[in-house]
Amino acid sequence: MDIFGVLVIGFITALGGGTLRDLLLGIHPISWIGNPTYLFLVTCAVIATMLGGRISHRFDERLFIVSDAFGLAVFTVIGVQVALQQAFITPPVAIIMGILTGAGGGAIRDIICNDIPSILKREIYATASASGGISYCLLNSLGVDTLINTLISILCVLLIRLIAVRSHWALPSFRINP
Repeated sequence: MDIFGVLVIGFITALGGGTLRDLLLGIHPISWIGNPTYLFLVTCAVIATMLGGRISHRFDERLFIVSDAFGLAVFTVIGVQVALQQAFITPPVAIIMGILTGAGGGAIRDIICNDIPSILKREIYATASASGGISYCLLNSLGVDTLINTLISILCVLLIRLIAVRSHWALPSFRINP
């Protein structure tokens, strides 16, 4: 891809899940429209990734896995928090919004790039995200301090995802014939 293509894919990956969440919840303006700092941060991350790829011809796959797991964890918890701020949202819906926020942008990216989204593969991806969302809602209902809850829930997603990758854990698969 040229630089424009890389930027488009970077924006879709970083902002797609939160955009879908905000649209579904009726939150306006959408997070990145209301706060253009997100556009600057995504642009910087894309440029740093492109430069890093040129400097290190052999991109360390472990770094990608850890950064992806960290992004999944952070965006999942943010998605749950944003959803729970809406008066009409129940914990199960907040958990789904967390999964959508954490994995939605990557799924859109994969579809655009003609790949099967990670969330639809056997990997422990959405399951790790859901675990963090459940953790957040449970701790929230118990009155745990928001900062502590946030850190524990992020750690929950991160550990499940990283242990699953390292241990080659996978969900059972089913073949669907059209």
